[in-house]
Amino acid sequence: MTELTNEDDFPEQLRIRREKRAAILARGDEPYPVAVSRTASLKEIRSRYADLEIDVATGIQESLVGRVIFKRDTGKLCFAKIREGDGTELQAMLSLDKVGAEVLERWKSDIDIGDLVSVTGEIITSKRGELSILANSYQLAAKSLRPLPVEHKPLSEETRVRMRYVDLIVRPEARSNARMRPLVMKSLRDSFSSRDFIEVETPMLQVMHGGAAARPFKTHSNAYDMDLFLRIAPELFLKRCVVGGLERVFEINRNFRNEGADSSHSPEFAMIEAYQAYGDWDSIADLTRDLIQEAAMAVGGSHVVTHHDGRQLDLGGTWRHENLFDLISQGVGEVVTAETSIGQLKVIATKLGIKIDPKWIAGKLAEEIFEHVTAGQLSGPIFVRGYPVDTSPLVRAHRQTPGLVEKWDLYVEGFELATGYTELIDPVIQRNRLIEQAALGAEGDVEAMQLDEDFLRAMEYGIPPMGGMGMGVDRLLMALTGLGIRETILFPLVKPEATD
Repeated sequence: MTELTNEDDFPEQLRIRREKRAAILARGDEPYPVAVSRTASLKEIRSRYADLEIDVATGIQESLVGRVIFKRDTGKLCFAKIREGDGTELQAMLSLDKVGAEVLERWKSDIDIGDLVSVTGEIITSKRGELSILANSYQLAAKSLRPLPVEHKPLSEETRVRMRYVDLIVRPEARSNARMRPLVMKSLRDSFSSRDFIEVETPMLQVMHGGAAARPFKTHSNAYDMDLFLRIAPELFLKRCVVGGLERVFEINRNFRNEGADSSHSPEFAMIEAYQAYGDWDSIADLTRDLIQEAAMAVGGSHVVTHHDGRQLDLGGTWRHENLFDLISQGVGEVVTAETSIGQLKVIATKLGIKIDPKWIAGKLAEEIFEHVTAGQLSGPIFVRGYPVDTSPLVRAHRQTPGLVEKWDLYVEGFELATGYTELIDPVIQRNRLIEQAALGAEGDVEAMQLDEDFLRAMEYGIPPMGGMGMGVDRLLMALTGLGIRETILFPLVKPEATD
């Protein structure tokens, strides 16, 4: 068997493989041809001959393509295992009596693990019953100039993220994760379509940022000679759609937030937002639960999902609802409400060892205390309801409790998966809220929203009562797989490699 090569041997391996490439060119062959013969996929062959008995020659000729992931060369018979993109594998056999001495020696000398090859020959089963292609010829489809990682040495997380193309080649879980995402996206779109929602696209380049409390990325348009922002949320444009009569609307697209990166945060991420006229935070909670449960069924056939480490998470049934300030009170051991003064909140935060930012308003400090006292406890699924009004400028005031808005955050496995609201539709109150946000921004709050006059003008034409929700698609995949966000994003942002 040809051994996979350690990283320490890369310079030597790179030299040897480049010499092989040069030799192939020198004799007039092509290491990177325009096309190679392919009559069927490995998956099709596996399916077609699944019941073939031991030691059978079918007499059927095929041309199959795959990456060489195993190679054993003997005197008169060479074995290889080739794999195609979906992970399907098949044995290829080259024998002296079928291909001749020259072709066999060329296979031995030219072909390395990692090369892409086309093998033409008869479909057979070996004496051990292994489905195989017995070659009468082969063609190099692409010469690999770098060896694959050693089989017994797993890639580090940093390497998996930085070189996802290698991760996809060597790790079945990476391929499975990549294929799970489109299944989830299809499920989400099907779920919305069955409920008469319309999918729209709204701008990613925006004149002003809004729709969430987050620090934006800033850029400049040469054509318009103006500064622009990469959007932090599509909310304000989706609400404009509802004003215009698109009463059930959703969008799945990219958001950008110039904030920290960790196991559950990425500067660039996929977001789904939806707005339903004549709904509220209760109906939108039901919708969100349905979306998640239907996605779980789509990828695993059950509401109970199995994570990458074997743990199981039950997403079925109805989900718990808890009040934010009740959870805070339980965590600190005293009654805390939306009307608790910022002075008392600072006393509580200091006792808990929370470092207080002097720019924090009362609601922000209460939310920081909540996150501190519930850290690691909200395994969920659980809807945490009733947030401070001063941190939720786009949300309608609570119908019973002063100082709160009708907003929930959905927690699963300890992280926030989605958020939902009864939307604020009074343009006068909305203007006052955004003026307050603009004042916070003037005082140095980089996450504060701006005063969007066009959005307010749209609201003044009349916007129906509605519920709205936002959910990170990457975080939904986290809930379904138990993986961190950098594993659910195919190519997450990483710093460039250091160079000497």
